[in-house]
Amino acid sequence: MKDTWTSLAIGGALACVFVAMFMDGSNPAVLIKPAPLILVFGGTFFAATAGYMKADLKGIKPILMRATKGDAYDMELAIQEMARLAGIAKSSGIIALDKETHNIEDPFLRRGIELAVDGTNSEEILDVLENDISSTEARHRMGAKVFADMGGFAPTMGIIGTVMGLVHVLGNLSSPQSLGPAIGSAFTATLWGVLSANVVWIPISNKLKRASDMEVQIKHMEVEGLLAIQNGASSRFVRTRMESFLPPQARQSSAPKGAAA
Repeated sequence: MKDTWTSLAIGGALACVFVAMFMDGSNPAVLIKPAPLILVFGGTFFAATAGYMKADLKGIKPILMRATKGDAYDMELAIQEMARLAGIAKSSGIIALDKETHNIEDPFLRRGIELAVDGTNSEEILDVLENDISSTEARHRMGAKVFADMGGFAPTMGIIGTVMGLVHVLGNLSSPQSLGPAIGSAFTATLWGVLSANVVWIPISNKLKRASDMEVQIKHMEVEGLLAIQNGASSRFVRTRMESFLPPQARQSSAPKGAAA
């Protein structure tokens, strides 16, 4: 299941801005000016990414897709999957999980199961998986920081556009009738800078941080569950151990009724 709420929320915020302009007697079409849009969006992108390596930028599109159309993280589903695997290991031995690896889509969990099936000791499994989690967090931080930086640069680029517009206005004071539209056009850049920062870039950065926190939490839960499975724990104990990461109200709803121990 995909989580598209961020896209909907950003669209809703933009719609509120345009509706408010319309209700105030203004025409939202006045904001569609090529020069401010190129300066704010193009300038923001290049200024924000100038501080990164070229190789870092290859992941911008997947990162953006992850923020707007990424998978919804379901901790309850992760608990149920680990409890199921614990039941198989308890009844048929941990070697029986080797057949299950082909059905596990999560590469992190699949790697952990494969290590356990191969007889790797708990300390080594923990070391490998914790390193994986650390590298995942580092990648996520970089992705969120790109958009946070864009949120910081966008208002500045908007101000630059406004100053450029006002310089042009001051150079044409001999035509008073054109001053009003020219000044309004100059401030369009500032509006787009502030609007894009607070409605698009900063929310996307916050979404990436939240998604990273949830993914990392699920990975830590899976590590705890996997180590418990390796030690021969029952599915009920695995579920209880993983639920210790959740708030009390979530723990009560995560255990399916009639689940076997």
